Amino acid sequence: MGLSYNTYLSGAKIYGCKNCKTHLSNHDDIISRNFRGQHGKAFLFHTVVNIEMGDPSERNMTTGRHIVRDITCRQCKETVGWKYDKAYETNEKYKEGKFILEAELLCTVS
Repeated sequence: MGLSYNTYLSGAKIYGCKNCKTHLSNHDDIISRNFRGQHGKAFLFHTVVNIEMGDPSERNMTTGRHIVRDITCRQCKETVGWKYDKAYETNEKYKEGKFILEAELLCTVS
């Protein structure tokens, strides 16, 4: 196992971990702003970097049953959201492989 390096994103607006400012995603990767997390407003992203994923677990959410993994910042280990592995409802399948980042846990890096 070698060293892991952080990925640095470029763009007009970069979201980072509120705790340590590590880059997480680009504003252009937002799919939807109409989500709620444990801390309030959340965003659905297509791509997220500099994270570590936990083990998959089944959860009952407001939109149905899903298999999700908590995601943490690679740098400071703070939980920043979750990744959808599987959606059981047909109309929720678009979430599979996508990421939720909670607005309360993010900051704007640039």
